[in-house]
Amino acid sequence: MRRYSLALLLLAAGCTPMQWVRPDSPPPQQIDADIQHCQAEAWSEAAWRYPPSSRGYGPWPYRDPLGRRFIGYPYGAFGDPFGDRDMEEQRLLNFCMRAKGYELVPAPKS
Repeated sequence: MRRYSLALLLLAAGCTPMQWVRPDSPPPQQIDADIQHCQAEAWSEAAWRYPPSSRGYGPWPYRDPLGRRFIGYPYGAFGDPFGDRDMEEQRLLNFCMRAKGYELVPAPKS
């Protein structure tokens, strides 16, 4: 019974709505503008790093963050841990927001 209680608690915690906050508490319009800016930058960076899916499923030349070339399989199940474009886009968005001084915290209950 204790295991089920713990599993239920973890499941409920995973559904908690989150929001970006900053200590100096900017107006909501500024927070929205920062989120939109970071989303656009993250989308642009992820689009540059990952080829469109119409290019096939074979190996594809990539560049690592230092600019070195390597061949990878963009759609393999056991490849790069950041091989999913959506996951990479979210990681880049989080990085951008944290660089602007924001922190992701649970939203207060209303």
